[in-house]
Amino acid sequence: METPTVRPTVRGDIEVAYLGHTVDAMIAEFMQQHDIPGLTLAIVQAPYIPRVVGYGFADPEQKRLASTRTIWPVGPISQAYAGVAVMQLYEAGQLRLDARITDLLPDLPPAWSGVTVLHLLRHSAGLPDYRNHPDFDPARAGWTARELIDLARDTPPSFAPDTDAAVSATHFLLLAEIIERVSGQSYHDFVTERQIAFLGLQHTCFSEDLARLHEEDVAAANNLHTRFKSEKIFVNPAEHATGHDAAGRPVPRPESAAFKGFADIWASAEDVSYWDICLAGSILVTRPENRDLLYKPFALPDGRRVPAMSGWNFYHHRGLMDIKGSVPGFSAFLSRFTDASELVCVTLLANREGVDFTWLARRIAAAFGSAMAPAHDTDRICLCECSDDADRVMQRVEDELSRRRIPVFARFDHARNAHEADLKLPPTRVIVFGAPAVGTHLMLKDQSLALDLPLRIAVWEDAGGVWLAFPRLDRLAPALAGDPTLRAMRDLLEALAAKASVAL
Repeated sequence: METPTVRPTVRGDIEVAYLGHTVDAMIAEFMQQHDIPGLTLAIVQAPYIPRVVGYGFADPEQKRLASTRTIWPVGPISQAYAGVAVMQLYEAGQLRLDARITDLLPDLPPAWSGVTVLHLLRHSAGLPDYRNHPDFDPARAGWTARELIDLARDTPPSFAPDTDAAVSATHFLLLAEIIERVSGQSYHDFVTERQIAFLGLQHTCFSEDLARLHEEDVAAANNLHTRFKSEKIFVNPAEHATGHDAAGRPVPRPESAAFKGFADIWASAEDVSYWDICLAGSILVTRPENRDLLYKPFALPDGRRVPAMSGWNFYHHRGLMDIKGSVPGFSAFLSRFTDASELVCVTLLANREGVDFTWLARRIAAAFGSAMAPAHDTDRICLCECSDDADRVMQRVEDELSRRRIPVFARFDHARNAHEADLKLPPTRVIVFGAPAVGTHLMLKDQSLALDLPLRIAVWEDAGGVWLAFPRLDRLAPALAGDPTLRAMRDLLEALAAKASVAL
């Protein structure tokens, strides 16, 4: 009897599409909706990086195109580089994770004496975030670690170590300082030697290294590239992107010193992807149990599970993890599906701050493998998988609405209602909110929107995980897609989703 032929798993298809939308079309629509000047996408289907594409302008003022070699700030993804550096010293026997930071850095405030290296990695130290100090200026050159620590020194910790978890840039600034103290090298040199040079990453650096790029002064040449005609180093050059705030205005370049250890790396999307493949195996951190310490969820002493570590957030989907965030002028996103049958990573880097790529990235991943697709119609709704349980996610929605002083009109607990009808439904809740002074302006243009306003967010749990969703407003009223009020509503919904869907 003949052995049946086993067909290999197809890596996407010739269209690379999801729900009939090509990746290019999805990105073009997203960039237009969010006024993103430029963006680079990289896709990993391990061990390959089969797709790296630039869209728009890395520098719209000088008409420099976003390309595969464009170098962007990777923002809070930088935490993972600092985490790797810590684990490399740990594996070398030079650093204990239970070491108290005041023993390693004696000049710290006495109130920080109970904090360990592991607390910093987990963001469970409770130390104040120096970025919240009114004197912090991310564009100021020459920040020293001492100056940044002094911004946080007099603010009491938010909680005792290991009793809760909350992101603070101070945690990873201190890790960078500890790496310097233990290794005898500057943090810049240690990461450059042990990760960037070790992996041969030609388009990864710190901001102080950008001057080494061979970038033509196209502004002086009336936005025309000319030197490539006679100097080969200017053919397909690596160039750095320029940033824009949430209103689209150019902003000064963020300096690595202002975000030391937390958001100080610049890289191309392809280099981030290459680095991430190496982190997934034993190339950067040798032992699997140490990688587990670096980026696996952990439990607090009271039993609460924190589905986050070293900047990463973890979800219910098999092996899905992501790390993302903004620095002034830029947004960055990296997700990894680590299940052995998937091994897909999506990297998105853009020069517009405050953009959450989670929903777009999930759709892009689905174009490369159906296992990555959510089991809901993302043409109709914006959908985010959540890293926490449904109750905590909805509580974060409520807290953020309260902080913004946005009225709540109604709350529906469909699971409770089902129980009262002798039926069983997994956790399913809806919150309805808004401001009549805003929504009425839209209904005066299209009264059929009365069916969909006020705004609403749903949170539910199913076999695939915990989900947060809201309607795609551009689908509700296509004729009003560019309306400023509708866009403001969409931005609000996206901000609420970004705040509520992740544990840290």
